Amino acid sequence: MKLSVISFTKRGRTLSRKIAENFCETDVSLYTKSTFFPETKEKEEGETIAVVDKSLSEWTKEQMEEKNALIFIGACGIAVRAIAPYIIDKIQDSPVLVLDESGSYVIPILSGHLGGANELACSLAKKLGASPVITTATDINRKFAVDMFAKKNDLFIENKDGIAKVSAKVLAGQAITVSIEAGHYEEGYYNEGGILPEGIELTSYPPTQFVDIVITSEEKAFEAAIVLKPKEYVIGMGCRRGKEADKIEAFIIRSLNAIGIMDRQITALVSIDLKKEEEGFLAWSRKKSLPFVTYAAEELQQVEGMFQESVFVKDMVGVDNVCERAAIKAAGTNGKLIYRKHAEDGMTIAIAKREWSVRFDEA
Repeated sequence: MKLSVISFTKRGRTLSRKIAENFCETDVSLYTKSTFFPETKEKEEGETIAVVDKSLSEWTKEQMEEKNALIFIGACGIAVRAIAPYIIDKIQDSPVLVLDESGSYVIPILSGHLGGANELACSLAKKLGASPVITTATDINRKFAVDMFAKKNDLFIENKDGIAKVSAKVLAGQAITVSIEAGHYEEGYYNEGGILPEGIELTSYPPTQFVDIVITSEEKAFEAAIVLKPKEYVIGMGCRRGKEADKIEAFIIRSLNAIGIMDRQITALVSIDLKKEEEGFLAWSRKKSLPFVTYAAEELQQVEGMFQESVFVKDMVGVDNVCERAAIKAAGTNGKLIYRKHAEDGMTIAIAKREWSVRFDEA
């Protein structure tokens, strides 16, 4: 996840640098809105903060379209007005946080669970010596949150309206029923006794009556408050250096359509580490809020299986096949190639299917 930090005062700018220093392993971009405070136009020696010369609204739109995490250093009102026109829903929205310029409080104001704003707030607070201000009811009451459960288990939410229904029942102290497709429940531990989280009741699959949560990969109609489905597929890719982002996206779309897969069923985009800065791959993964994972050539060459080998590719990058090996590597034990290497216009793609399971941890 890329962090975009914007400040409006000299004190805020100092805090933004501190954030960057504490997240040195994360992609962090620092910005300042100079039109608010003319004194920030002065360029200091070694300055790494970009001056935003467009409206705050335009800047915010760009960041949210790229699915970056936005961190505003200033008043909550500034952030709220900036993001308001671009809010879609809790599944698609970017995480947004606000810090006061003294660095005393970190407040997640959008996409706390699925976007990771709450988790990021706690991480920021710990590193900056600040206090996280968490307001989501399930968090402050330490209750089961179905959207966080989905995120941790790599599931997508088929009907987002069900989140509020399940959460309301949990917060009212009522038990919720869960039906999981056979063979996909991993014994999780709420405590050393292996007990499910309080208020969770497992029922048979397929359910014969209304249940609160159904977890399945099957395309069936269920009488349930919410249906969760696994992100079962991994896309492995290689490409010529500097390949245009729109061509990469079009190639991915055509490949998914060829085998009837939706992008929301994808768990990750993967490649060789020589491509870790490939902007076309980064752009697509940001747009879809998916991790872009890369592996060293040595790791890929050790992956077992039958692959379409290329002597030319091995001479160039040190491994005989990037896309298929990367897809299987990411799919894990028992992963299977369901779409073998296809090449087009300087790009290669392969898709693997992983085995999935869910587990319940602490609330």
